[in-house]
Amino acid sequence: MLRRDRQIRMQLHQMLDAGLFTLAFCLAYLIRADETVSHLLGLGVASPLTDYLWLYLIVIPAGPFLLEVNGFYDRSILAPRHRVLWPLFKACAFTTVGLILVIFAFKLTLARPIIILFGVICLVLIMAKEELLRVVYRSQIGQAQMRRRFILAGTADEVARIRAALVARPTEGIDVVATVDLEKDPLRNLIELVHEHAVNGVIVSAKHTYFDQVEGVVRACEIEGVEAWLVADFFATQISRTSFDELHGRPIMVFHSAPEASWQGVLKQVVDFFGSLALLAVSTPFILVPVALAIKLTSRGPVFFRQQRCGLNGQPFTMFKFRTMVTNAEQRKAELAVFNEMSGPVFKMTNDPRLIPIGRWLRKYSLDELPQIYNVLRGEMSLVGPRPLPVDEVRRFDDLAHRRRLSVKPGLTCLWQISGRNRVVDFKEWVRLDLEYIDHWSLWLDAKILLRTIPAVLTGAGAK
Repeated sequence: MLRRDRQIRMQLHQMLDAGLFTLAFCLAYLIRADETVSHLLGLGVASPLTDYLWLYLIVIPAGPFLLEVNGFYDRSILAPRHRVLWPLFKACAFTTVGLILVIFAFKLTLARPIIILFGVICLVLIMAKEELLRVVYRSQIGQAQMRRRFILAGTADEVARIRAALVARPTEGIDVVATVDLEKDPLRNLIELVHEHAVNGVIVSAKHTYFDQVEGVVRACEIEGVEAWLVADFFATQISRTSFDELHGRPIMVFHSAPEASWQGVLKQVVDFFGSLALLAVSTPFILVPVALAIKLTSRGPVFFRQQRCGLNGQPFTMFKFRTMVTNAEQRKAELAVFNEMSGPVFKMTNDPRLIPIGRWLRKYSLDELPQIYNVLRGEMSLVGPRPLPVDEVRRFDDLAHRRRLSVKPGLTCLWQISGRNRVVDFKEWVRLDLEYIDHWSLWLDAKILLRTIPAVLTGAGAK
C-alpha cells in the first residue's frame, strides 16, 4: 500500500478511535452513575459528569497516540487478530494508568469503578470496530472497493521481483492481473491488457537503458487515465504532474492524470454514501414507488432497466434505471442508427419511437435516473462524475484519449448534465466537459454542480 494511502487510513482510524475513547469514558460514567449499579455495589452518588469534562482533553489525544506508539496502525487491514488485540490491550492499559496518574496528581475524586470500566469499554469498543471493519472488508462490496488491479511492466527479472513482493503481502489490496516484458512485448499489448482487465494502474520497473519503453508506457497510461507507478530507485528527480511515494521501501514516481488520493476524496466518498442514503429514504415513498407503479400500470414489462455500463477504469457494473422504452428497445436500436443525432459512439434521438407513454416525461425530468442512487450506495457510482456509458459504446471509442473520462467514478450528474444536456450533440464536446471536470475537480466544484443540477432537472432544460 502506498504511503499516502496508509497515512489517510491511519488518520481516519485515529479520529474514529478518539471518538470511541471519548464514548468509553462517557459510558463508564453513566454505568457508575446508574442508581441500580450504585445500590448493588454499595456506592454513593457520583459527581456530575461536567466535573470531569476537562479530562477529555487528555483522553482524546492520548488514546490514539498510545495506539500509534504501540504499533496498532502498523499492520494490514486484515492482519491476524493477535496483531490487533495485543497492541490494543497495551494502549488501553497505558491510557488507563495515565488517567490514574492524572487523577492522583490533581487529587481528584473520580470513582475507581469509572477508571476500570473505562479501560474495559475502550478495549471492547475498538475491538468491535475492528471486527466490524473486518466483516466489511471481507464482504463482496468491501473487496470490490478495497482491491485494485495492476499490470506489471518492466524487464523479466524486475517484474518477477516486484510480483514476489506483492504476492507476499496479499492483504495490501493489490492484484497483479497481467505482466508485460518491455524487452519483448510491444506497447500495444499493454494497451490491450489495460482495456481487457479494466486496471487501476500500471507498475513500471526497468533499468535506464529502457527509458524509451518506459516513456511509452507512461504516455499510454496518461491517455488511458490510469495511474503509472514508476519504481524510480535509479534516480531521484521530480517530473511535472507526478507525486513521489514509496512501495515496500522502494521509491516510486506516480504519474497521474486524475485526482489522486486525498482528504477531499475521502470526504467525497462520505458525502456519496450518506447523500445517497438520504436521497433513497426521501425519494422512495414520494417518487420511486409512484413512478414504479405508473410504469407497471401503463406498459408491459419490468419496472427497471438494467444495463452493463463502464465504471471506474472501465470496470463493468450493472446500472439501474426506470424503464422508459419498450422491452425490445435494444434489438431495435440497430434499425434506428441512421437517426442518431450524436456524433461518435453514443446514440441519441429526439423522437425515439421506442419510448413508452410516460417515458418522455420521465426522461425530461431525469426521474428515470433515480434508481442509480442504489449504484451510488453500492460504491459503483458517485453523486457527481461523468455519466456512465454502455460497455459496447466505450469499446467503439475512436480516440483513446476519450478513455480518460473513465479515470474517476461515473456520477448521477456532471458538467454535461448542467450544460444543456442533450443539446450537446458532439461527443468530443461531451468528453471535453468530462475532462474539464476531472482536471479541476474539488468538493466545491461538486457542490456547485449539484446545486445547478436542481434547476436543470426541475425545468427539464436541454432534455429530449
